[in-house]
Amino acid sequence: MSTVITPLLQQTQRASAVVRRLNAGRKADLLNRLADVLTEHTTQILAENQKDLDRMPDDDPKKDRLRLTDSRVAGLAASLRDVAKLPDPTGEVLLQRTIEQGLSLRKIAVPLGVVGVIYESRPNVTIDVAALCLRSGNACVLKGGKEADHSNRYLVKLIQGVLEEFGVPRAAVTLLAPDRAVVNELLKATKYVDIIIPRGSESLIQYVRQHSLVPTIETGAGVCHSYVEKTADLEKAKHIVVNAKVSRPSVCNALDCLLVDAVIAEAFLPTLKDDFAKWNVEVFADDTAHRILHQAGYSPLKRARPEDYGREFLDYKCAIKVVSGIDEALAHIQMYSSRHSEAIVSKNQTLIDRFLNEVDAAAVYANASTRFTDGGVFGLGAEIGISTQKLHARGPFALEKLVTEKWVVVGDGQVRW
Repeated sequence: MSTVITPLLQQTQRASAVVRRLNAGRKADLLNRLADVLTEHTTQILAENQKDLDRMPDDDPKKDRLRLTDSRVAGLAASLRDVAKLPDPTGEVLLQRTIEQGLSLRKIAVPLGVVGVIYESRPNVTIDVAALCLRSGNACVLKGGKEADHSNRYLVKLIQGVLEEFGVPRAAVTLLAPDRAVVNELLKATKYVDIIIPRGSESLIQYVRQHSLVPTIETGAGVCHSYVEKTADLEKAKHIVVNAKVSRPSVCNALDCLLVDAVIAEAFLPTLKDDFAKWNVEVFADDTAHRILHQAGYSPLKRARPEDYGREFLDYKCAIKVVSGIDEALAHIQMYSSRHSEAIVSKNQTLIDRFLNEVDAAAVYANASTRFTDGGVFGLGAEIGISTQKLHARGPFALEKLVTEKWVVVGDGQVRW
């Protein structure tokens, strides 16, 4: 293994032992102090963030994810306080018994150790990850993207200042250089890093999956569908679809593909015209949807190609397909879903139940926008990302999943032959 980042990883591993020794109250105090520091330094945070924004074209859909504002910094501070209030997940006794040989057994929750996170263009992740890792007794290694480098470096500087106040080594939260070259080294650092979490584009996640020797948990990629079933309240359906698409299109829980029952397509699709036009949503429609929207005078409008289904747009773009009923809708979702968040809008409880039971995704919705899939919204304080896999964590990957298990066995001279 190269030695470019090895010394940094060694320092973080040593620092993880100090973090592990902090009691719950001390960790909560540290996060509350960091919340104060963020608030006190809002002006400087925004100045550093502006340096990053100035380097990104205005038409880049990632710019909204990069942008920090007064309200967003205040939200980060509030999130820190929320995480500080959550129960400490470490030390919880998960099982306790005395076995036949007289040994006392306890299974307890313990920190993972060193958590590595690779992410793109979202400086809020820097704060969220640090908060969740410290609260759960872990150290972390952060590899942000170059587009957020000024923001990330300043935020980590503030975090490390608070760590020093609390007698914790600065290396407990380590930010690596934004160079791509360090990624491959990080992915092979099995001696120093316990888990890698990629958060970003599908290409990033797949690269990490294919090249990491360190265990990984996938987060981030979202190809989200909303199915408007023929019994749906069309006014509610319109608001749900529009919200899921335009409220914040650059995030992973935004709508990518709208499925509409053929029975109501003529009545429903034209109702989207004004709201979609307001946000200049580019629609990639199948033949039926294209005809209906064209007749309604909607543009921009293109005919969908096969590759437009299964795309995570992260922009004001949406695929639309008219389906013959729930069977076709479920088949389409099964084929193209990234297993993130899927929704049905319907009044038919039997079909709602079938959708919720059969769709294989981290979060499934009935008569609501997929935009709610979020650790903070779900009462988890914050999240590292939305896990779309099934082992260890699924859905919002938050505090309670940043631990593993340890068996503690106490005896009085017992041996086994």
